[in-house]
Amino acid sequence: MNNVFFEQFLMISDLKTVGFLVALLVILFLINMLPKKKFNFSAKVMVATVVGLILGLAIQFVAGFPENPMNLTFVKETTLWYSLLGGGFISLIRMLVIPLVMVSIIHVIINMKEDANLGDLVKKSLIITLVMVAISVGVGLLLGNLFEVGKVSTDAVQAVATEGGRKIREVSNIVDTLKALIPSNPVEAMVKLNIVGLVIFSAVVGVAAKRMSKKYMDTVKPFFDLINASQKIIVSMAMSIIRWMPLAVVPLLANTIAQKGIGAIAEVGKFIAVLYLATAVMFVIQMIAVSFFGLNPFTYVKKSISLMILAFTSRSSVGCLPVTISTLTNKLGVSESTASFVASFGTTAGMQGCAGIFPALTIVFVTNMSGHPIDATLIVMSIIVVAISSLGIAGIPGTATMAASVALSGTGLAAMFPLINPILAIDPIIDMPRTMLNVIGSVTNALMVDKSLGNLNHEVYQDAEAGNEANSSEIE
Repeated sequence: MNNVFFEQFLMISDLKTVGFLVALLVILFLINMLPKKKFNFSAKVMVATVVGLILGLAIQFVAGFPENPMNLTFVKETTLWYSLLGGGFISLIRMLVIPLVMVSIIHVIINMKEDANLGDLVKKSLIITLVMVAISVGVGLLLGNLFEVGKVSTDAVQAVATEGGRKIREVSNIVDTLKALIPSNPVEAMVKLNIVGLVIFSAVVGVAAKRMSKKYMDTVKPFFDLINASQKIIVSMAMSIIRWMPLAVVPLLANTIAQKGIGAIAEVGKFIAVLYLATAVMFVIQMIAVSFFGLNPFTYVKKSISLMILAFTSRSSVGCLPVTISTLTNKLGVSESTASFVASFGTTAGMQGCAGIFPALTIVFVTNMSGHPIDATLIVMSIIVVAISSLGIAGIPGTATMAASVALSGTGLAAMFPLINPILAIDPIIDMPRTMLNVIGSVTNALMVDKSLGNLNHEVYQDAEAGNEANSSEIE
């Protein structure tokens, strides 16, 4: 196969390349054929993670565990073809960022129900949610920097930098940075992936449409119908793409191991450990926040244990929603209106795990992997972008992946998105603590909101037996 056609065009000039391409096709076929009754989505992703790891190690074994695997022809060719599937999946995810953020923000605003107390409820919910998400971002950035997540050797940095083109946002002063967030041209904001600017523009459009609906509902109704329909379509698109994640995980993880070697596993292991640590730290901060509102944090934790276990094992914030609301109202004495609004809101926006700690750690990981310094400008931008954009991430499977994409785009690191492939490949492992933090974060927020509104039933909150029967039946 030693000619230009095979070596430079087809990129299949080695029999080992053919062998590993056939192996990938067989593996993907077998994973796709796994029975749905025994292997749900999460199980398939876990299987794909293990298989992808084995496949990557197999490539390394055949190559002889070299220091620079990409210098070998068959490794270069194999990983290039593998990137067609893995990289294609990532590109499809990134494709949805702009329409998802814009439509989600407008959809949330125009569908807010009219209520006498809704103003205070929404205002306090937004403030507390944004503050808690900002704190979670700070925790992620702090621990990520402290443990140097993603930092690799000098040679590896050079290789990664060359691959990514060393594209990163130029450093500017804080005033110019904040001014740049205000969109003078929404189309330009889309092109430049100014996520905060898109959120601002979308919010203005949503508020204007909501205001006009009070007097001219017949006129603006087509716009309402268009946004509602668009939201369903975009969510359907996202779910259609995410369902292929098990097949994408195999080449993503295999490429990570094949291209970077065993060291990549250790680096991903550090990411996992730091994320679990960040989750624990944020949980302690939530307890402190509850105590600031005059509530016993240990009572709140004891009554929420079953909910946290359910969230950790199910990995579904939406799936936990009925139990979340029941725990808030029956065990913790939160009013039904606050419990329903804040808990529902927490499954679609302001998630401290998926849209807070995880994107923050991802930013540190990518920045270190690309060999760029983490300065004050990037830290401020990260907190602003991640906190605000957390309100525009829909509650769909793959939310954390979407949040990471939005965060990297909003901080000028979009070109480096492929560097998080090894993280996406072990998503099930890190999704468990993320989901638990999302759910318990909603509980914490609801307690603080209801307490500030003066609606919390302290007798129910202090009653150790309150709501046990109701919640037990729902979990079962």
